[in-house]
Amino acid sequence: MELLNIKKLDLADKKVFIRCDFNVPMDEFLNISDDRRIRSAVATINFCLDQDCAVILASHLGRPKGEVVEKYSLAPVAKRLHHLLKRDVILANDVVGEDAITKAKNLKGGEVLLLENLRFEEGETKNDEELSKKLASLAEIYINDAFGVSHRAHASVEGITHFFDNEHKSAGFLLEKEIRFFGKLINEPVRPFAAIVGGSKVSGKLEALINLLPKVDKIFIGGGMAFTFLKQMGYDIGNSLVEDDLLGDAQHVMDEAKKLGVKFYLPVDVIAADKFAEDAVSKIVTAQEIPDGWMGLDIGPATVRLYKEGLADVQTILWNGPMGVYEMDKFARGSSNIAHFVADSYSTTVVGGGDTADLVQRVGVDDEMSFISTGGGASLELLEGKVLPGVAPLIIKE
Repeated sequence: MELLNIKKLDLADKKVFIRCDFNVPMDEFLNISDDRRIRSAVATINFCLDQDCAVILASHLGRPKGEVVEKYSLAPVAKRLHHLLKRDVILANDVVGEDAITKAKNLKGGEVLLLENLRFEEGETKNDEELSKKLASLAEIYINDAFGVSHRAHASVEGITHFFDNEHKSAGFLLEKEIRFFGKLINEPVRPFAAIVGGSKVSGKLEALINLLPKVDKIFIGGGMAFTFLKQMGYDIGNSLVEDDLLGDAQHVMDEAKKLGVKFYLPVDVIAADKFAEDAVSKIVTAQEIPDGWMGLDIGPATVRLYKEGLADVQTILWNGPMGVYEMDKFARGSSNIAHFVADSYSTTVVGGGDTADLVQRVGVDDEMSFISTGGGASLELLEGKVLPGVAPLIIKE
């Protein structure tokens, strides 16, 4: 799919509205702990500033649910942007209130205005037409560079596009890069192509799994979702996380993999614990024999060895979802070992955002990956074969 290109817009001296994804993690003191998403937007912002545009930036942060919540203010983001752009960043006190409208109106070429958290407005998540119209009225050009929210039909993502024609809207560099990368990955991967799919639930990954099966050569399953498959195979899984209503779907995925000749890997051993806690008693057990009352919280060393051997000959690796409860050190070893192996491989390695992006950063191998997506949910929907609501209005119709 070809998107409306920012380089083909007449940007000179225009007022440009850029929807970014500055939904960054913060610590308890409201310090940004990972600014990857902010850094990823800089190329598009600077491109517009080089054309002497007046740039209006907009993003959400957290889930304030339509109310003004101080801890979700974009003030720390404005500070980080000032540092990255090396120029002043004006922060509006509201989204489409008197302050934002006045500051947007007075904005001159080369200046940057950041609106307050979009989700302080109730209409943002409801794709409210009135809010979309007000946001659109602030600028002459609309650019979507927020891949991480492009799977949401929100006012600043989808609704706003209806107020700009094709000569006045486009995708930003980051959005274009994400769509192009995933398109190539799904449609023209260098083979053998393997997908590592983890996370807690099958339900969240079911459509992606079914869509990936005809495209990949191998699938490696980890995380809590593995136990639904293991239970369907008749294994004793103790108190491990399981979705009983999806046992039939798990069987369908395994049958389909067999039919298509896709190698389907499941854990052969796990790190089991007597409770879900950092101080739990833990031990290595085979996947068939998790004791009653115990739960599997990470893949075991034999599984790590097996997965490494299975991944050794692949040329393209897509990873979406951790192998265990990586937030607890005791149950992070499986994910960490796989992360190091994937990073050291000569394959094209693509990390599907969200928890997996957080994981590879914690392990310290993020710079070794070929590509890390900025959107977990959005990348998952692309893998499911869906057209994202925020991307659809920017596709050039043949």
